[in-house]
Amino acid sequence: MAFFHRSSRSKNQSNESIKNGVQLITAMHPKSPISEQFRTLRTNINFMAIDSPIKTLALTSANVSEGKSTVSNNLAVVWAQNGQRVLLVDADLRRPTLYRTFDLDNRQGLTTILTSRDHTIDLNEIIQPSGIDNLSLLPSGPIPPNPAELLSSHRMKDFLAAARERYDMVIVDVPPMLEVTDTQVISHNLDAIVLVIKQGQTQKLGAKRAVELLKLAHANLLGYVMNDVEGDGGAGYGYGYGYGYGYGYSSNEDDK
Repeated sequence: MAFFHRSSRSKNQSNESIKNGVQLITAMHPKSPISEQFRTLRTNINFMAIDSPIKTLALTSANVSEGKSTVSNNLAVVWAQNGQRVLLVDADLRRPTLYRTFDLDNRQGLTTILTSRDHTIDLNEIIQPSGIDNLSLLPSGPIPPNPAELLSSHRMKDFLAAARERYDMVIVDVPPMLEVTDTQVISHNLDAIVLVIKQGQTQKLGAKRAVELLKLAHANLLGYVMNDVEGDGGAGYGYGYGYGYGYGYSSNEDDK
């Protein structure tokens, strides 16, 4: 496992990404050590997809403010930087952040597709450019009253199937496991899920429960990404985030 130092930012960031989006370190500082960790994470996921290709990947966490949106956004950037066609989808229909991060118009998005009465939809009218080569974006759209029902619908399944055909990788930012049932109902339609754990904030019981819920949903849980890891030096790189990576997380591991 590899780690980076924790920065001096406050742990209480529950509304920061909602207001301002997340930091795209991989776009702003592509040669930084943290960006290299995201490339390592991408490589590890590719290694795990040798026998069963992964084209739809979701990032989730146990609770809010544990870094899942930051990880999903930056992971999408490094995948696109590798020359692959990537679609980044904001499926957190309760606390969306993608439109803030990329300064998008959120009047249309995933909820537009899922609530449309039309038999066919031109995705070109809804999917938006990111300004980064090979990376396309689908914001959440207007927040609906029934997110779980929309995400479990046949239309969501059809959309994911269409996206798999159109893109090399579809990365989906989904809600935290312990807050709502949204991720459980969508997880079996995805090729794989990675759990984001924040050091010093994610509780062991919470992480274990999140793993148990994913197993009950028959999700393909690849492993975990450890976020905001404190190093020996106690000083950050100045970007505000640090990451470690690892795989093989299970509900029996008490030291994670």
